[in-house]
Amino acid sequence: MNLPAFNIPSPIAKAISMLPTYPPSFVLSHVLNLALGRLIDPAALEPLRGKLIGIHVTDAGLKFFFSIGNKGFVARKSGGTPDLAFSATAHDFLLLATRKEDPDTLFFSRRLLVEGDTELGLIAKNTLDAVEMPRFDVAELMPRKVLGRLFA
Repeated sequence: MNLPAFNIPSPIAKAISMLPTYPPSFVLSHVLNLALGRLIDPAALEPLRGKLIGIHVTDAGLKFFFSIGNKGFVARKSGGTPDLAFSATAHDFLLLATRKEDPDTLFFSRRLLVEGDTELGLIAKNTLDAVEMPRFDVAELMPRKVLGRLFA
């Protein structure tokens, strides 16, 4: 399923940007642990341990902060400059998550901004590239399909 390009409407982004960052960061860290916890070798993330990592969904005004702890991804409150930060639109992050676009293409087309320690950025990129991700199909999240699986 090809997803058409989209942007979060400005009034929604403005409202979201006023919300505290910790609750969404808490949810994202748990989702990352569920999705990647068994797929990533903890030793590969060792250089990132304790570093503040930020993700900014630019068109949504949404920011996430987390670090790598002893048991995986840990939500952090915003505070200070992240050691490593990624910024892109929601659509571009979705393209990355579904592997319909690679980070290098988005980076060199200036659709993915990476700030902070570039060595940490390369470690994160190479670690994620090495993971054999199960195929993610957004169509599987359609309410009809989800409800069908629940009632089956």
